Amino acid sequence: MKRKDLLEEYKQMKTYMGVIRVTNKMNGKMYINSYPNLKNKWLTIKAQLDMGRFANAQLQKDWRELGPEAFTYEVLEQKETDKVTDMRWELKQILKAWLEKLQPYGDRGYNKPPTK
Repeated sequence: MKRKDLLEEYKQMKTYMGVIRVTNKMNGKMYINSYPNLKNKWLTIKAQLDMGRFANAQLQKDWRELGPEAFTYEVLEQKETDKVTDMRWELKQILKAWLEKLQPYGDRGYNKPPTK
C-alpha cells in the first residue's frame, strides 16, 4: 500500500518547465538551455557529463578537465507546466530572452551565437 501511495503522490507533484544555467566557476563561462521538465534535470545533466555524452562539446571538454566541483547549476526561470498551452513556443521565448540578456557566447559561454 505504501508504494502505491508514494507513486500517486509523485504523479500529483507539479512539474515545471524553464531555463537553467550551468556556470564554470574557473572562467565564468556559462551554458544556458531550456527544458520541458526541470525535475531532476541537474542529475540528468551531470550523468551525461560524467559519461562523456553531453551534447555541448566545449562544456563536456571543460567538465572532463576541471571536474564537477568546478561547475554550478541554477534555475533561471521556471513555470508550472499545467499553466502553459504551447510549451515548445513558451520555452523558445523564455530561452531567447535569457540568451539575449546574458549573451553566453564566445569567451562568455558555451552556447552557439544565434544565426541571423
